[in-house]
Amino acid sequence: MQQLQECHKITKASSGQAVALSCYGPEDLNLCKTLPRKVVMIIEPTPFTHISGYSNRFRETLKYLKQAGDEVLIIVPDNSFDAPQEIYGFPIISIRGFRFFLYPKITLSFGLFGGIFSALRRFRPDIVHVSTPGFISFAVLFYVWLLRIPLLFSYHTHLPVYARTYGLGLLERFSWRLISFVHNKADLSITVSPQLCQELADHGIKHIDCWRKAVDTETFHPHFRNEAMRLRLTDDHPDCVLLIYVGRLGAEKNLTCLRTVIETIPNVRLALIGDGPFAKYLRKYFAGTRTHFTGQLRGKELSEAFACGDVFVMPSESETMGFVVMEAMASGVPVVGAAAGGIPHLIQHQVTGYLYNPGNIDQLIGLVKQLVDNPWLRKDMSIQARKETERWDWYSATAVLRNVQYAQAIENFQQSKRRRIWNKIQKILFWWRR
Repeated sequence: MQQLQECHKITKASSGQAVALSCYGPEDLNLCKTLPRKVVMIIEPTPFTHISGYSNRFRETLKYLKQAGDEVLIIVPDNSFDAPQEIYGFPIISIRGFRFFLYPKITLSFGLFGGIFSALRRFRPDIVHVSTPGFISFAVLFYVWLLRIPLLFSYHTHLPVYARTYGLGLLERFSWRLISFVHNKADLSITVSPQLCQELADHGIKHIDCWRKAVDTETFHPHFRNEAMRLRLTDDHPDCVLLIYVGRLGAEKNLTCLRTVIETIPNVRLALIGDGPFAKYLRKYFAGTRTHFTGQLRGKELSEAFACGDVFVMPSESETMGFVVMEAMASGVPVVGAAAGGIPHLIQHQVTGYLYNPGNIDQLIGLVKQLVDNPWLRKDMSIQARKETERWDWYSATAVLRNVQYAQAIENFQQSKRRRIWNKIQKILFWWRR
């Protein structure tokens, strides 16, 4: 557990104004510093039906909220017949929703039906925590306004970048307007990297903080490396240098550029681990190359796949955080990643991995080649990457969420409430003086 004070400040490029993020000391890393609260988590899409960094964050957070003694009610859109009804003893309310046409595997909801308002009124939480972006946030804004409950939004998927990637320029501008409108109604918004905090601030969003990064260093560890998995990922060529990518196979991940990498550098092989809407196209695109597709892996198999890589490549420029980068580092695998989104928040260039300028394929190839040609460099970066991730655990991340960020959202709500009361008094006095 890291025992040093954390304090971040980022500067708004457009105005020169500073955006101060939370400062906290060792006492704030005590999970049970704050008395137990009643928390409602409204998570869209549900994190309980798939494997992802987003899913891991909520699962780990809930585990430590349980340890802290908090009482949590979870609400998710989920149409499946086998939807979970509880996790760590916390009840889960599943509401009806619809399949999102751009990604049919996830369920979204407008939150107008399903009893969200009634559940909030019965449970009477100290704070409501909602994941964004999503359709459900609009209804929740109205519900917490009626019930006078503090509201925290956590921003996970960078919608404007997805719109830009899929050639929807008008939607990109519109999405920023919606994001600004929604988040400025919250008492606090948190997101997953200082870089994204800055971008949100540049678009006029106030009351922003950074949700502390973390990784499970027991699930992702170099000791999971084994010969059988390496033979599988290299198609029985274990002596080749193995490049790996783990995550969603989507167009926004820029994975097609990796074909140029493996065709340029000899004696390397590539394993793409995961699934997604772009998987079928990628299998055709990489046909005939030294590439292995595993599909979705889970549990021990996933841990082994991470640890069997020699270099992790992350060409995506749309990552709000990039948990797979931290999971690769925890597995002792150096990362070459695009210097975009939240990736620079994770990689210390030339120490724990390499950063390249987005879109610069020649630079990407050059940095990968350095690691391919220098086993000692890979080994040194592997040690440094693992050492770095050991500083970032879920216990501390959840402690800061409880002790600093939930507390700040509640304080902002109380200040806003006092301002409303004072404004009403001023209006009454003004009327009386007339």
